[in-house]
Amino acid sequence: MRQAQTWFITGSSRGLGRALVQAALDAGDRVVATARRPERLAGLVESHGDRLLALDLDVTDPGAVQAAVKDAAARFGRLDVVVNNAGYTNVAPIETGDDQDFRTQFETNFWGVYNVSRTVIPLLRAQGGGLIVQISSARGRVGGVPGVASYQAAKFAVDGFSRALAAETAPFGVGVLTVEPSYFATDANGSSMTVHDIPADYDPTIGAMLKRGGGPGPAGDPARAAEIVVRVVKRGDPPTHLLLGANAVDMSLDYSRRQIAEATAWEDVSRSAVIGAPYPPALPADEA
Repeated sequence: MRQAQTWFITGSSRGLGRALVQAALDAGDRVVATARRPERLAGLVESHGDRLLALDLDVTDPGAVQAAVKDAAARFGRLDVVVNNAGYTNVAPIETGDDQDFRTQFETNFWGVYNVSRTVIPLLRAQGGGLIVQISSARGRVGGVPGVASYQAAKFAVDGFSRALAAETAPFGVGVLTVEPSYFATDANGSSMTVHDIPADYDPTIGAMLKRGGGPGPAGDPARAAEIVVRVVKRGDPPTHLLLGANAVDMSLDYSRRQIAEATAWEDVSRSAVIGAPYPPALPADEA
């Protein structure tokens, strides 16, 4: 039987983060649940006693991250799974959106991931391994949703950062898993989201997106998603990326196929940039 693990989860007060806390506890593990409002976890603390430590944490504050990781290690001795889940989305056009709001979203959605990941590396390296789980988004792979440029840019950055992190820490036994959900039935599109003024010119794009709500297809179940993540983490060979939700799978496969088709169509042009290659190349025919 696999030994109980210790989890460190950010953004744990609601949504997928809270579901992950519950799923890890149900699996018999120990959890350090961090949030800006840890009092929302009081019921879980009461019911699970010494297996759950709730901490106040703003992931954009590097000093606070260091203190939380230190407290977590002092309580449980080690961290086996570190989950970067904290994040949020506001809606505004790139043209008219507020610069500071764009930057503030990026502070949480990317720099929070950076702060936590960087801080736990020495601990994971010293104990001989562990797993860092980045909760990204299928839109961080595919992109293309109008109105949420800061969120999507941060998620693309998280993926690039995580690939480099995985390459650097693999010799220490540290793995990195990037989870990419599509729309889930959480509060991400509710009270935690601010929709800024949308000019009439953006009604066909951002306005249409807002009218659709969560997106095409059925919403994902955060409890199921959390249980899946816990099961995957406990494998000996977790994947590097995990899509969650039917829409995440459909749009990611479609995007990958279109990427391959485009790269293939322009292959001769791309190769012709090399010194000594045949030049000039014939460009692909314009689409009718």
